[in-house]
Amino acid sequence: MLALATMTMLASGCQSHYEVASVQRSRILVDARYDANPDEQAAEFLKPYKHVVDSIMGPVVGRSAKYMTAQRPEGELSNLLADILVWAAKDYGEKVDFGVYNMGGVRADLPKGTVTYGDVLDIAPFENKIAFGTMTGAEVLELFGQMAAVGGEGVSHSVRMVITKDGKLESATINGEAIDPAKEYRLTTIDYLLGGTDKMEAMKKCRNVNAPKDASNNSRFIIMNYFRDMQKQGKEVNAEIEGRVTVKK
Repeated sequence: MLALATMTMLASGCQSHYEVASVQRSRILVDARYDANPDEQAAEFLKPYKHVVDSIMGPVVGRSAKYMTAQRPEGELSNLLADILVWAAKDYGEKVDFGVYNMGGVRADLPKGTVTYGDVLDIAPFENKIAFGTMTGAEVLELFGQMAAVGGEGVSHSVRMVITKDGKLESATINGEAIDPAKEYRLTTIDYLLGGTDKMEAMKKCRNVNAPKDASNNSRFIIMNYFRDMQKQGKEVNAEIEGRVTVKK
């Protein structure tokens, strides 16, 4: 989709000085209708550029067993992404108790079947990198309470949360055990969240942070590495809804 914005600007003083008075946006859907009568000259002009883009975006990284989405309170894709961060922890010498992947960081669905570099880039287009931190159980409960307030976020397999319809945390466990407020827990997430963004303020309390800055640690490369590893094992990537976050009836 293309987003077009129009701005109304007012002159103040001299003609070279402007102030933005208002901003308006509208969306124009770009889909197959625009390909009904393709311009041959334009297609020919774009051909070498399309070749370059396809060579980058086209390589296959693995296969998906089914179409997956990220959704609240729990989605197959959001489950998968949190689990992938936990899976990657071993490569950083980390042993973690749970993983968190925010809904706002998931920008596309995962297709069924062949998955390409471009598909993963659509899902994780930002420069967010894998990160690790330590929180007390009390801080984890605070974090889970903030997740409950927005209806849930992506959490790894070890987590079970029950939230109320009005966004309160009813109960939570990690690895089948009640969270001990005095105990320390190691988590993996993306570095963007360590600043307390996406209403997860408790993340700012993380200590002993390990947040590598090299581009190879970008979440999309972590995701692609997982798909490639599964492909080497002859496996399709899969995830299920398994009650990680449930809403109390």
